[in-house]
Parts: sequence; C-alpha cells; structure tokens
Amino acid sequence: MLPQTYTLYPEITLYQSDWLKVSELHQIYFEQSGNPQGQPVLFLHGGPGSGCNPAQRRFFDPAHYRIILLDQRGCGRSQPLGSTDSNTTSDLVEDLNQLRKHLNIDQWLVFGGSWGSTLALAYALTYTSNVTGLILRGIFLSSAKELKWFLGESELFYPESWQTLIATLSEVEQQDVLKAYQNKIFSDDKSISVPAATAWNNYEGSIMSLLPSTTAAKPVADDIQLARARVQIHYIVNECFVAQYDFLNSVHKLSHIPTTIVQGRYDMVCPPLTAWQLKQVMPHANFQMIPDAGHSGMEPGTLAALVAATEQYKTI
Repeated sequence: MLPQTYTLYPEITLYQSDWLKVSELHQIYFEQSGNPQGQPVLFLHGGPGSGCNPAQRRFFDPAHYRIILLDQRGCGRSQPLGSTDSNTTSDLVEDLNQLRKHLNIDQWLVFGGSWGSTLALAYALTYTSNVTGLILRGIFLSSAKELKWFLGESELFYPESWQTLIATLSEVEQQDVLKAYQNKIFSDDKSISVPAATAWNNYEGSIMSLLPSTTAAKPVADDIQLARARVQIHYIVNECFVAQYDFLNSVHKLSHIPTTIVQGRYDMVCPPLTAWQLKQVMPHANFQMIPDAGHSGMEPGTLAALVAATEQYKTI
C-alpha cells in the first residue's frame, strides 16, 4: 500500500467550459483546466447520472495535465437534463470520441470511477489506439450479480439504509423495488417523482464510505435529483447496455495499455470481487486493494492511491 502522503491539488480554475452537440437531441457539457499544452487526461464521472464537479479536477497536477471533464448525456449541465432517449453506453462512447476530435486530441489518459470505470473500459475497447493509460476506481462491470447486490443484498450490511429506501413502498411494491422506484421516478407528478428520486439518491449516498461523513450534505436541486435518478434507473433496468462489451472476456485486448485498478476493501456499492476478477484477466494492471476504504474516491487511502497514480502516469 502507498503511504497516504498524496492529497488533492488545490482548487483549479477553468480555462474553458462549453457544450458540444453530439446528436440531434443531446449536447454535452465539457470543461478544461490545467495546462492547455499538457498531457490530456479525461475524467469520467460515475452514476450513471451523477455529473462532474470541481473536486474531480484536483486529482491531477494542473502544471502537467490538460484536464478534461464532462457531464454525460442527461447529466449535470448537459441538455436535455434527465433525458433517457438515445442514451446508451455506446452513445456515450461515441460522445467521448466526438469530444476527443473536437478538442484535437490524438490520445489521452482515461480516469474513471464506479460507473466511470465501466465507461472507461467500454471506450478503451472501442477506441483502443486513442488511450494511453487507464486509471480505474471502484470497479463496476454492470453484471447481474453486481446489480442484485446493490438492489437488495447490501441490506445485509446497511439494514437501516435499506429500510429507509423501502419505507414508502407497499408490500407489493417491495417485491420489486427497482420497478416500484422506476414507476415513481418517471411519474409526471413532481410530488411523486421528486421525493422518490431523492430517496433513491440518498440510499446510494448512505452506503458510499467506510465511515459516515461528518459534514452535512449540500442541498441538491429537484431537477438534478430527478435527472440523476432517472438516468441511473434507465441504465440499471437495461443492464447498463454493456452486453456487447463482454468485459471479462475482452479486456485482454488492452494488455499493452498501462492500467491501475484501485478498490476499497469495504466497498458496499461496487463489491471488491469485481475488481479482483478484472485483475485476473488484466494481469499487467497495478492492483491496489485499499484496506480502510469503502466506495468513495475521496476516502484518504483511495484518494492517495489515485493521486499517486496520476503522478506515475506523467511518464507514459
């Protein structure tokens, strides 16, 4: 394990923020910070549905890296907010390639956590020659086993969080929690959809870290709550549109790409088995199991390992 001497870089200001029209319907928000002439690095947020935030720029040395963040279709500042039309994993992969071309980048380092690790692998398998390296955190491959864990088996460790999630559901609805929340969150009645979306999002937030957060969560606008939940449920009910990638049988094609895998030992959102399985089929990857961390990329051990990786990848 690396010593916990690495921490986030100071706050980084943008030198560009804009939108890129990627289809007749969608335009995605993107931003750039750091060194405009530096080594390009693409940060992929999780969720699906979460959106990017300023802290995510701070994993990277701004004197060295050209730091690129974006909000995926339907997320954050991308438009139309919360839209699930023409919103699949392959659509997102093509958006990344459009953005790369728009920014006149030949190759870039790709950094993704949680759902971002799924998207990073899908992108790397599709556009392998454009990827110089992969930094992956909190591995999620959208398997049935992973989704089953998130949608019920996590109750074994967080019974109070699970009970809070299902408290407003009838006994019949509790037989299929995903379907019940899908019906509520996609309701046209905001008095139904917004509280349901908030409860759904709060559930994931409550199982993110090994230790409870000591700071109060910032308020989230209703439209963001709704968009995040709608996009995430849209992906989950469609098994995240990843069948075509067949990750564990395909990633051997990436054996020439430097890869780092960082996983929290007590990750209750994306259990460690998946990261371990990925390492078995990517034996060249640098694999770090952080012994005192859950899912969040901001826990000290995980954060230190991720920043250390971005330092190491300066030389690729």
